Amino acid sequence: MNCTKKKFLIGSWMVLVAVMAITVYFTFAMTKNARMETNLDEYMPKTHPAFVYSDQAEEWFNIKDGILIAIENKNGIYNPQTLQKIKEISEDLQAMDEFEDIDVMSIYTADNIIGDEYGLNVKPFYKRVPQSAEQLDEIRQNVRTNDMTYGRFVSTDETVALIVAGMRGGDFSQEFYKEIMEFAKSFESDDETIYVAGRPIVEGTMALLGPADMKRMVPIVLLVIGIVLYLLLRSVRATSATLISVFISSIWAFGLMSVLGVPIYSVSTMIPVMLIAIGVAYGVYFYNHLSKFYINNPDGSRTDAVLYVIKVLKAPLAMAAFTTIIGFISLLSSQVYPIKYFGIFTAVGILTAFILALSFLPAMVIILGYRPKKEKVKATQQDGTWEKVSDWLLNKKKGIYISVVVVLIFSVWGIQKVWINSSFLANFEENSEIVQTDRFVNSKFGGTSTLNVILESNDNDAFKQPTNLILMDEMQAETQKLALVGNSFSLADYIKRMNKVMNADKDEFYSIPSSNEMIAQYLLLYEMSGDPQNLIKVINYDYNRTNITFQLKGDDSKTIKEALSVIKQFEDRFKRNGITVNYAGSGYKALIFTDLIFEGQIMSIAISLVLVLILLSVMFRSIKAGLIGSTPIALTAIFSFGVMGALNIPLSTTTALLSSIAIGIGIDYAIHFLQYYKENTKVKGNKLLGIYATMNQTGKAILFNAVVVISGFLVLLFSVFPPNRKLGALVSMNMFTSLVGTLTIMMILVYTFNVFIKPSKK
Repeated sequence: MNCTKKKFLIGSWMVLVAVMAITVYFTFAMTKNARMETNLDEYMPKTHPAFVYSDQAEEWFNIKDGILIAIENKNGIYNPQTLQKIKEISEDLQAMDEFEDIDVMSIYTADNIIGDEYGLNVKPFYKRVPQSAEQLDEIRQNVRTNDMTYGRFVSTDETVALIVAGMRGGDFSQEFYKEIMEFAKSFESDDETIYVAGRPIVEGTMALLGPADMKRMVPIVLLVIGIVLYLLLRSVRATSATLISVFISSIWAFGLMSVLGVPIYSVSTMIPVMLIAIGVAYGVYFYNHLSKFYINNPDGSRTDAVLYVIKVLKAPLAMAAFTTIIGFISLLSSQVYPIKYFGIFTAVGILTAFILALSFLPAMVIILGYRPKKEKVKATQQDGTWEKVSDWLLNKKKGIYISVVVVLIFSVWGIQKVWINSSFLANFEENSEIVQTDRFVNSKFGGTSTLNVILESNDNDAFKQPTNLILMDEMQAETQKLALVGNSFSLADYIKRMNKVMNADKDEFYSIPSSNEMIAQYLLLYEMSGDPQNLIKVINYDYNRTNITFQLKGDDSKTIKEALSVIKQFEDRFKRNGITVNYAGSGYKALIFTDLIFEGQIMSIAISLVLVLILLSVMFRSIKAGLIGSTPIALTAIFSFGVMGALNIPLSTTTALLSSIAIGIGIDYAIHFLQYYKENTKVKGNKLLGIYATMNQTGKAILFNAVVVISGFLVLLFSVFPPNRKLGALVSMNMFTSLVGTLTIMMILVYTFNVFIKPSKK
């Protein structure tokens, strides 16, 4: 016996050393290779046709997401100091390696197309900063009368100027984010305020806040769960060992991500909270069974206690762990990388937590020891409460069935209102600086988000034809009637401007000429007078492919869909002219992104429910048990989406995880209930006594489990990201719903349909 104890002690120390060695390795990997990825382009599958085309269009027309620097002078921008700063910001941006000269646009770099005695003339609004009132007024008048600049680079109240610097997402980094923010803010003064907006800035802010949020959340969740655990387990050793094991599982999951070169996405920051909340449940089950052993065997040894727990717990815990893993693995059906990787590495973390629960926790008990306190032993004695609850529920079957029907009706109504949103700005507080800045720039200019419409024809010079240009102009005008569409820009705007200045600047000539020859002549004059490179953003060399850019005052899918609904009304008219309409740019890709989220969500729910049903049926060798065991999680998933619709909570990369979490965690309750009901019914020989024993034993354990998990997820309410807070509240609600569903409707169905009860032989 002593030899056996010695072997167990040596084995326990070996387990402890191995776990710590792996943890150190993964910790080192995290510090060396971990990186945050917020570039939306990297969230999407590269082979998706919409993304392939959009990337191609971005190459054709040099489409880039812009960093927007707005300089506000409440006394007006037309003064030497402010104009000098606009010039310096523009020139300094052009000098940076991250930008090309053509990608920096402002009233300093923009071309002013005018007419003179020689014909068409293209010149800058200013090269040297004017000092006299007359010169300043001349610039003001030139900007006011130029529709290509007024409202685009200078606000209509003339208090804000905008500098736009386009850059590809792959060129943006955390270091450059800090550099550009410091650069922009260096131009602030008592008279001028600087605002920095644009998608790269939103991404950079998220990359900054994401890791900081994770660092803040992990200690809070450990503290909260530690307190709850201690109240349940009444043991510092048990609480500490459980917390250490789940913390290690988080390190292993993130460490493996780093080793494999997988970046941290915004949703990845929730993995530690997820693993801690879920993994702690395994510790609760472990120590509950350990306490049960010592209650029945007060003089039992550590070795016997550990062997008993492993023997009793390995089957139900394995079932619970693998069904939870299935819930997260089902996220592999999503084409959205953050969701896919979240599923993979959360599953890895859960597998780790399961392995540690049956290796690390036993090792800690062998090394440190554990004995339940007397009051805990006393508290485990039956007092008849659960029997009374069971009787009451069984007597109220009809009322519970009606309640379930009411919940389903509400859920179906709510589900119809669920919408999808991929807005990056929705990740921030309404009163946060980044949102306020975006709102300010949107209020002064056309919009910080863009949607690109690409028109293509097989005929060269198709977009020198008046009919096609007029149709383009009509589409732009109609779309700009929408409140959230600020303005648009295309070849048609160039042509209208040239037509106006070549006709004495008369407003009635701000239109598309009816002559092909006139349009061709204007374009030739422009190429001779200005920089032909400027046209690369709107037209190709053969004039059979053109780009129209719409500026939007929101990056959410509702705004983008609203704009597209108007644009698509023109598709048939363009088609009759032999022109196809396609879409590109970050705005359109964000919309496709929302569709992928929805498709992945539907597929994930279907896969996880089917797999869980099959697994339960195989585990308990009963299709009836599988169907009834799946009932609570199916109801929970339906109810959660109903609540989302009723409360106007959109599906996003964060909330899209909801169903997998609900199914993955909620199924644990059903498994433990069915497992112990099957055993208790066999021992008691009576289904009612089996219900009593299971409710008293497993019902209490499930309740404790739910309290711990809900406490862990409620910690997400402290996150700086609103979607994380919503997810925390929804998951907590789901866990409560699964708990109630398991101990009410599932318990009633198990009893009513005689699950595990063999029919008596006549």
